[in-house]
Amino acid sequence: MEIRRMFWNSPRSKLKGTWSCWEQPIFSTRAHVFQIDPNTKKNWVPTSKHAVTVSYFYDSTRNVYRIISLDGSKAIINSTITPNMTFTKTSQKFGQWADSRANTVYGLGFSSEHHLSKFAEKFQEFKEAARLAKEKSQEKMELTSTPSQESAGGDLQSPLTPESINGTDDERTPDLTQNSEPRPEPTQNALPFTHSSAISKHWEAELATLKGNNAKLTAALLESTANVKQWKQQLAAYQEEAERLHKRVTELECVSSQANAVHTHKTELNQTIQELEETLKVKEEEIERLKQEIDNARELQEQRDSLTQKLQEVEIRNKDLEGQLSDLEQRLEKSQNEQEAFRNNLKTLLEILDGKIFELTELRDNLAKLLERS
Repeated sequence: MEIRRMFWNSPRSKLKGTWSCWEQPIFSTRAHVFQIDPNTKKNWVPTSKHAVTVSYFYDSTRNVYRIISLDGSKAIINSTITPNMTFTKTSQKFGQWADSRANTVYGLGFSSEHHLSKFAEKFQEFKEAARLAKEKSQEKMELTSTPSQESAGGDLQSPLTPESINGTDDERTPDLTQNSEPRPEPTQNALPFTHSSAISKHWEAELATLKGNNAKLTAALLESTANVKQWKQQLAAYQEEAERLHKRVTELECVSSQANAVHTHKTELNQTIQELEETLKVKEEEIERLKQEIDNARELQEQRDSLTQKLQEVEIRNKDLEGQLSDLEQRLEKSQNEQEAFRNNLKTLLEILDGKIFELTELRDNLAKLLERS
């Protein structure tokens, strides 16, 4: 289908990562990520330098739940939840679970016990959902494993199996008559839509695939940044609009008598989807601009922290200088007091000396008088 190829060739579908671009995040939190040491199987090895976002994702196309965490562009957690998994709380803020497919044990360190409990509740909830989905898938496979009913007009000579309806991941080739050639997708002339329930199931599978492709576009944009919630809301509206358009395309393709009208509507819908893709590109540019602004704000924050640290150092140095100045003032005051006391003592000594000199003078005069009389 032309619309389907358009989604596969969109910029979002070319993102390199470990998750499908149509998976939807249904719960996110922040935690420090650890993995068990593969050599000792005892020690924890940190895989993130700081707390990162850890999210539960739901893949609607495969009906599975996954735990995914990115450190920059590197996926440090990519764990598919199975009914056999168990999340264990080992302390008030730490929990772990074993992933047999990845052959490792993941550990998460949370900032509070509340975040740990919330993550554990979601793990149990999605584990139960995975179990129910697995049982439902097994029941569906048992039902679809029986041969399909032959059409009323006898157009089918062999029964349609689930493999011939849904195909594999690389191609979908229905089991048609010997005169019809195999094609990647069934056309309007291959089977009569009004008499074949198998073809109806096939188109339902196509619709589910198209819905999944829409969900992938939403999930990729939601993972970009937590600061662009308004763009996420707009993207959700675009997703609903694209889903409605895909439903309309499927309905039009199921009506063989309106081939010309279907072609016209498909062209209009393709133009609408192209406009939506252009709008998504604009939003992505806005997201990049916001990321740059965030980086600039972080640099300013670092500069402010550096200046604050320098100011604190200057204040500490000023306090030291003030202490030294106070000590010098005390020493100066003490020295002045000592000088004042020395001056007082010297004055007293001079007064005593003057008295002694006066007494000696009187004594000399008296002696002189005695000498004159004698």
